[in-house]
Amino acid sequence: MKKNFIVLLVVTVIVLAFRAGSSLVTWPEYFPEPVYDFKASPLTGDKIELGRQLFYDPVLSIDSSTSCASCHSPYNAFAHVDHSLSHGVHDSIGTRNAPALFNLAWQKQFMWDGAINHIEVQPLAPINSATEMHENIAHVVVKLQRSRFYPQMFYKAFGDSLITGQNVLLALAQFQLTLVSANSKYDSVTQHTATFNAQEEKGYALFKAHCNVCHREPLFSTYEYARNGLSPDPALNDLGRFNITRAAKDSFLFKIPSLRNVGYSYPYMHDGRFYTLFQVISHYSEGTTGKEYIAGPLKLNKGFAISEKLDLVAFLLT
Repeated sequence: MKKNFIVLLVVTVIVLAFRAGSSLVTWPEYFPEPVYDFKASPLTGDKIELGRQLFYDPVLSIDSSTSCASCHSPYNAFAHVDHSLSHGVHDSIGTRNAPALFNLAWQKQFMWDGAINHIEVQPLAPINSATEMHENIAHVVVKLQRSRFYPQMFYKAFGDSLITGQNVLLALAQFQLTLVSANSKYDSVTQHTATFNAQEEKGYALFKAHCNVCHREPLFSTYEYARNGLSPDPALNDLGRFNITRAAKDSFLFKIPSLRNVGYSYPYMHDGRFYTLFQVISHYSEGTTGKEYIAGPLKLNKGFAISEKLDLVAFLLT
């Protein structure tokens, strides 16, 4: 399974040859237009390659032990399957599950609570976090400038070997923007080059009837915020978007994750409390204990048979 996923990423990310003035990223015609303005900030091969190097380099952390890829593994849809909550330097444990990274060009805000409003500044959050990299961008620049090869890579990418924090963040953004998920079985069916089997077809019907309000096709998310029906973990007491806006109406709101690559991106939910899709579906099928944790449009589908849950899982794996 994991070996197949790596092939999918390669096909998706580098399928389009570079042409002057064009993007190095492509997507199906049935995708909506990206939020990110590729014309205002065109991708280049050298910036992408620099961003890739930085993404996998633990130099971004205070003790050079933790890279972006430590929590966002390419083997798992750039998510983290080893722990429910993210782990950082000095064996520290974060407060949320590390989300999968793909189709970022279609997102206006980032993090589970929308704390960051642009992908070109998003890396500052993990770099500065005491439970993740515990660094600061100024010191990162000093370390990169001392490197034997980074000044040359920055010169190739930006025409200047003097490294700046802004260019570090831009390079990281450019690499992450190439992580496009658009070559799944679902996409092949949508493009009429494959068909669902009978179980997947039944699961698709259930999905459209019960899940599509929040996990809207073809991105499989609205990237808005909703209550997911989970009462808070008392050890975390995570109030969601309220922590950012301080507005009571935003209590327990979390960003709706995409269901693409969902077979690879467990554990699920903002605190990683579920390790199987069957558990997630059972949660929504069987209800929760507190109405204050339920989203307005969310309808709990009580009475799902085991066979229906399995049908829905079969579709989600496409």
